[in-house]
Amino acid sequence: MRPATRAAAWGGALAVAAIVVTIDQVTKAAVSAGIDRGERIEVLPFLDLVHVLNRGVAFGFLGGGSKGLVIAITLAALGAVLVWFALDVRRPWAWLAVGMLIGGAVGNLADRVRQDAVVDFIDFPAWPSFNFADIFISVGAGVLVLAAVSAAAREDREGARPAAPP
Repeated sequence: MRPATRAAAWGGALAVAAIVVTIDQVTKAAVSAGIDRGERIEVLPFLDLVHVLNRGVAFGFLGGGSKGLVIAITLAALGAVLVWFALDVRRPWAWLAVGMLIGGAVGNLADRVRQDAVVDFIDFPAWPSFNFADIFISVGAGVLVLAAVSAAAREDREGARPAAPP
């Protein structure tokens, strides 16, 4: 879906970001209040709820890194996404991708600033624990790639069309 105006694109992205931050922070607060750190609750044979603190970035990467380094990487990635979006806010679905990425990053960044770690609680076997911010970041990255590829394909098709007669 292509937004009608720049304001609609930014408004959509910010609305999605606000929803993502809310979902992320409410679920993390519920887990922190209801599950002791290190506790594991089986929900389904392939899904547990846990309460762990992740000091790294996505799925524990850079877990031994400094808080400052992780925050710097997060801010640099956010800056790159915002610049990409600002260059052409009318790319189809880019507002959705950017909103999910901003919301997920802000949700995890809030945890990191508040407690030097991110609350993770969704746990599948043989996969690191994660949270809703991580889900939105992953889906947002996928939508971002699709939006970029779709925009590039559209530009190629439009560029390949013969010029209109004079």
